[in-house]
Amino acid sequence: QVHLVESGGGSVQAGGSMRISCAASGPTRTSVAMGWFRQAPGKDREFVASLHWTDYRQTYTDSVKGRFTISRDNGRIAVILQMNSLKADDTAVYYCAIKYRGQSQWAYWGQGTQVTVSS
Repeated sequence: QVHLVESGGGSVQAGGSMRISCAASGPTRTSVAMGWFRQAPGKDREFVASLHWTDYRQTYTDSVKGRFTISRDNGRIAVILQMNSLKADDTAVYYCAIKYRGQSQWAYWGQGTQVTVSS
């Protein structure tokens, strides 16, 4: 069984920065990507960013481009999401997920970490 554990999160004022991390354990040898999603109160979960191991391809939703950066953590099966210029609209529970070779869907999810941005 794969486990994803998020860390970081908390509260910050608008305009500030925050970093959240996610590490995977268990059978991850055939993983190809990790990503971040978020869910704000009363809204559906939405894609935020992803990173593919093979070509280091980074993908972002439009609302975070230029503000958020996803990176791999020291060669581990782990990712970091650096969030700068945070806005109140970024307030949400952030979830990480992992994808495997040959699969189109995200296979496993973390339990989420709360990010609160106060204006």
